Amino acid sequence: MKKFILDLTVKENIKLNDTNVLLKLTSQDELPEMKPGQFAEIRVDGSPTTFLRRPISINYVNKTLNEVWFLVQLVGNGTKRIADIRKGDALNVMLPLGNTFTMPVETSEKLLLIGGGVGIAPMLFLGEQLFLQGSNPVFLLGARSKKDLLQLEDFAKYGEVYTTTEDSSYGEKGYVTQHSLLNKVKFDRIYTCGPKPMMMAIAKYAKANKINCEVSLENTMACGIGACLCCVENTINGHECVCTEGPVFNIEKLLWQI
Repeated sequence: MKKFILDLTVKENIKLNDTNVLLKLTSQDELPEMKPGQFAEIRVDGSPTTFLRRPISINYVNKTLNEVWFLVQLVGNGTKRIADIRKGDALNVMLPLGNTFTMPVETSEKLLLIGGGVGIAPMLFLGEQLFLQGSNPVFLLGARSKKDLLQLEDFAKYGEVYTTTEDSSYGEKGYVTQHSLLNKVKFDRIYTCGPKPMMMAIAKYAKANKINCEVSLENTMACGIGACLCCVENTINGHECVCTEGPVFNIEKLLWQI
């Protein structure tokens, strides 16, 4: 797909909790086509310590309102600077980047979308698109505590939502990999994004149960176009750049010990 570098306007900057904000961006022109799983590289302006763009998953696309959403976790100077932007300000964004999740051919397939922490971000757009094509996705979302579970009402528009929290403040206690749902339902396909140990555990579960599984990797992607080689991952085809060959990979392609 063609890539664009655009100055988008901040329509809303919503503080979800102490460490996450939701940015809703728009443009005077129609936004480019974007698909679930893709991401953007956002330029950080006004920071003397941040020189490279920050990769952020595309959280949601509202074509009616001509909006693209980004769920930003404040983890360093770059993301904190992005989160400080105000309504009406311009944000320079390069998008859409990377590949996409594989959409199922049969709408009857049982689909499980698993997100951990800020890894829930690409699951919302994917869930909506699956719902619109006639599928019935199920969401399994995990976080440290109730305050860290984000966008639950948005997810509930497109399917059943199950949750885990490490401190048992909401949903089942523990990690998503320990949720009772995994022992009750045989899913045909799993999509997941989150911390690598979580995704590796999900991949191990999927492989043991012969479930088609795709993971969205969160390797450091400094350039987004395969030039800097910061994000390489070892695959059956050798070392591949996650920003160009991914970020979505079928687990059968990854050389993980699962």
